[in-house]
Amino acid sequence: MTTPDGIASALAVALARQRESHADCPLFNDPYAQVFIDAALSRGCHLPTEESSQRIDSIANYASSRTKWFDEFFIAAGAFGIEQMVIVAAGLDARAWRLPWVGGTAVFEIDHPGVLTFKNEALREHGDSPAVSRYVPVPADLFEDWPAALRDNGFDVTEPTAWAVEGLLPYIPDGPHLLFHRIHELSAPGSRLAVEAVGSGVADWLTEQGWQVTTIGAQELMTRYGRCGDHGVADTRADTVFVDAKLLR
Repeated sequence: MTTPDGIASALAVALARQRESHADCPLFNDPYAQVFIDAALSRGCHLPTEESSQRIDSIANYASSRTKWFDEFFIAAGAFGIEQMVIVAAGLDARAWRLPWVGGTAVFEIDHPGVLTFKNEALREHGDSPAVSRYVPVPADLFEDWPAALRDNGFDVTEPTAWAVEGLLPYIPDGPHLLFHRIHELSAPGSRLAVEAVGSGVADWLTEQGWQVTTIGAQELMTRYGRCGDHGVADTRADTVFVDAKLLR
């Protein structure tokens, strides 16, 4: 099998996670990042160039802080009793394999078929199995009717859900309104949503729809994790925010 088109950005994130896992005081441990890198190389994929590698280094503090924040979001969701998780545009995210999931949890991962095939084949070849009770890959195009694909794969609209939207919004040219409208329509009361966003638009829209919203800026988040360092200014846009929302209705 060849490496699918469009996976280059996912490999860049995997490289960032691999480097963090080998830092002196890592915020998280992701041994599966190396699995994806090795699988890509074995399939003839070229890793990022030196210029791209320098770019990855320049956003290291931001990328690591973002990963840690989403990790904590899912762990907290499980502690709140949510057993249905959805990772939108999952890419080479390995949370279904590496996080300490509560028994009975189901993790749905939505992404292009080629990305999910590459990911799951790489992990199977390495002998790795998901740590979650039920792992469900959902091959779908996010610009098409992915809610139908999600329901067809066993998603329960009556159960509270924890949703994650990480690293996706810059790739949605027409804005995020349809994406979040669909998430809202699929969410039962008590559902939670974690979003990496730019500006206040997403938080404002969610508040209008009845979600209880809290936000934290990227610079503040990196400070929380002790990761401002030399990259504090270069790591991200000043108006990048992380949105944590709970549906009250």
